[in-house]
Amino acid sequence: MRMTADSRVRPLVVLDCDSTTIQDEVIELLAEVAGTRELVAEVTERAMRGELDFAESLRERVATLAGTPESVFADAYARVRPSRGIHELVAEVHARGGVVGVVSGGFHEVLDPLAADLRLDRWRANRLEVADGVLTGRVTGPIIDAAAKAEALREWADEAEIPLSATVAIGDGANDLEMMAVAAVSVGFNAKPVVRERANVTIEDDLSLTIPLLDRLS
Repeated sequence: MRMTADSRVRPLVVLDCDSTTIQDEVIELLAEVAGTRELVAEVTERAMRGELDFAESLRERVATLAGTPESVFADAYARVRPSRGIHELVAEVHARGGVVGVVSGGFHEVLDPLAADLRLDRWRANRLEVADGVLTGRVTGPIIDAAAKAEALREWADEAEIPLSATVAIGDGANDLEMMAVAAVSVGFNAKPVVRERANVTIEDDLSLTIPLLDRLS
């Protein structure tokens, strides 16, 4: 029997940002302006394969941005490409009375306008330090690593009074595995091999393919 809107479970769906909610890696968009994209892309790939500690790799990549004008944020956001199906997924979760969050090893300076455009309910990311209108090459505040992503999922579920049995985590890289382990359903999206091995479900190219999985939640 098909469930009515009133009888369906309120879900919490938490997504990684880079290469999941969007097709891009924001640090690489920023690095294009700084002239360090090739170096940053290499470090990013190694981190996503689980070969590098995320916090260390983040600091290494951010250091290459030192001296870049803060106008780079608007330039980078103008090139961001939302992944196919993200609008449909957000709309469906909201139609069920649920919550959509994005937790990112990237940066608030780009995630904030994205969150507004996608109508996200929750979002969390790193922050880049700026002084005198230029990036210092450092991050400020706690680093959003794998443990922080898992904690965000738990925190948002608690705030929304949604049980963990009604949660979905979607990601592509090693840094997403801890939050995927917490969620009732874990989805690898265009995922690295280490994520494919551990995810409950893997999908390619279209986030709306997650929508049927919402009916598995309890």
